[in-house]
Amino acid sequence: MRAYRAGHDRKGGHARARHCRPRSRDRARGQSLVEFALAFPLFLTVALAVIEFSFAFHAVLSVDYASRTAALLAAEGGSAPGSDCIILRSIEANVTAPADKAQIVEVDIYQSDKNGNMIGTATSYERTGATTCTFAGGTTITVPYSLTADGYPEADRCNILAGCSTDHPSLDTVGVMITYHHAWVTPLRAFVGGNPGGFEFARSNATRMEPIL
Repeated sequence: MRAYRAGHDRKGGHARARHCRPRSRDRARGQSLVEFALAFPLFLTVALAVIEFSFAFHAVLSVDYASRTAALLAAEGGSAPGSDCIILRSIEANVTAPADKAQIVEVDIYQSDKNGNMIGTATSYERTGATTCTFAGGTTITVPYSLTADGYPEADRCNILAGCSTDHPSLDTVGVMITYHHAWVTPLRAFVGGNPGGFEFARSNATRMEPIL
C-alpha cells in the first residue's frame, strides 16, 4: 500500500486546497473594484465641486472689490464730465484672473438710498463696443463699454453739501453694480446639472459723494 503524507488524501485534497486560495484572492480583488467603481463618481464630483467653487468664489470676490473701488471713484468724481469712463476703467483693472473681465455683462451706476437700494433708474453700460471720454487738456480714455440707458447722468449727480434740487436735497449716495457671467470651468455640470452656459451674479456697493462746499 502507498503511503501518503499528512494532510494529503487519495482524492487530491491538497490540489483542492491549493486552488481555493486564488479564488479567494479573486473575490477580494473583484470586491475592491466594485467598491472603487461605486465611490469614484462621488469622489470626482466632490473634487470638481471644490475646484469650481474656488473659481466662482474668486470671481465673486474680484467683482465685489471692483464694485467697491468703482463706487469710491464715483463718489470722488461727482458730476464731473468723464467720471463714467474713470469708473469703467477701474472696473476693467480690478476684475483680475482667474476671473475674466470679458465676462462682465453690465455695469449700472445709480443713485442709492442709505441702505444701498436704487433710487429711480440707473445709467447702464454693456461690455460691448467702445466709449471715449475727453478731459481737459486733451486727455482721452476709451473703455470697451456702450451706453444702453442714461437714467442717472453725470450732470445730475449731486456732490454739493447744501443740495442741488428737490430730487437731490443733499449729497447723493452713488452706487455701482456689476453683473458678471460665470462660465463653467470644470465638467461639474455633467454631474449636477444646471445651465449649460453657466450662471450670472451681481455685486454692488454704494458710497456717499465727496462734498463740494
